[in-house]
Amino acid sequence: MTNTQFTQIITQHNTSLYNFALKFTKDADDANDLLQDTMMKAIKFLNKFEEGTNIKGWLFTIMRNTFINNYRRRIKVQSIVTQEEDISSYNLLHSSTRNDSETSFAMGDIKRALSGLTDTYSVPFVRYVEGYKYEEIAIELGIPIGTVKTRIHQARKHLQKQLQMYKERIN
Repeated sequence: MTNTQFTQIITQHNTSLYNFALKFTKDADDANDLLQDTMMKAIKFLNKFEEGTNIKGWLFTIMRNTFINNYRRRIKVQSIVTQEEDISSYNLLHSSTRNDSETSFAMGDIKRALSGLTDTYSVPFVRYVEGYKYEEIAIELGIPIGTVKTRIHQARKHLQKQLQMYKERIN
């Protein structure tokens, strides 16, 4: 089946997929975004679809998983923002200029430490920090899950070593 044929088949399910997305998101714009993400993933993973199976069910599964993964990423980001707000309110005794300059130095150190990694290690690590699962990273990079885990572990070790001074400040 060609990409064009596949696209024609999956677009027949747009209305039912949109309604399904609307139940998840409760917002028309978010439902459209989820529908678009689902269609893009379906086209990207066309080779994973087995002809003769239920394409509508396959699309609904992609949509559900996409929604769940996006939700997890949002929760992770909100958690990080909340922690940063707690930290900044804890440090209200320090002037904001001092905090800004310290943050700038820390971010610079983190960027330098990350730049010391090859793409082999930095790409899986950054994807993991962004909230992607090991399986998703493995599929995206076309490598085994064990390799993804090893590369993330090695990146962490490298970053811990490079950013040791911040650990010593906390203790």
